[in-house]
Amino acid sequence: MGERLTKSDVEKIQAEIDHRKLVERKELIEAVKEARSHGDLSENFEYHAAKKEKNRNESRIRYLERMLKNAVIVEDHSASDEVGLNNTVEIYCEDDDEVETYRIVTSVRGSSLNGLVSIESPLGKALLGHKEGDRVFVKVNADFGYYVVIRKVIKTESEAEDQIRSF
Repeated sequence: MGERLTKSDVEKIQAEIDHRKLVERKELIEAVKEARSHGDLSENFEYHAAKKEKNRNESRIRYLERMLKNAVIVEDHSASDEVGLNNTVEIYCEDDDEVETYRIVTSVRGSSLNGLVSIESPLGKALLGHKEGDRVFVKVNADFGYYVVIRKVIKTESEAEDQIRSF
């Protein structure tokens, strides 16, 4: 099974692919041609650097195209009072006696250091479908888990409100 993406994720990835193909590819090919014209290729650092950057761009294009080819489109079907995709959730961690806030996102956007929790992560899986006030067990592995209490669920009206990093 491929990455679980929203329609917005697919659009952003396709936009990056188009930009890399139509803009960056042309610029990088020109940079390689320019560096090649400077003479001896065996000692031409600019040529090797330009070639490496061109290859990096082509690799990124292939990676993104493969991601889209295998993607599974997901939508939020949660009720208005349940935790769902793109919702912000305030939770109380019983073990740490701390309140933390996370946004539930697709796996390609997950970044727990930035408060973005993937729907594929143990915390994301545990929270989905629960309501404010629910005490939820987060199973990390076969031997370990912990409890959190959902304090607040903030519904996001549209993905346009995302403040998510680029892919």
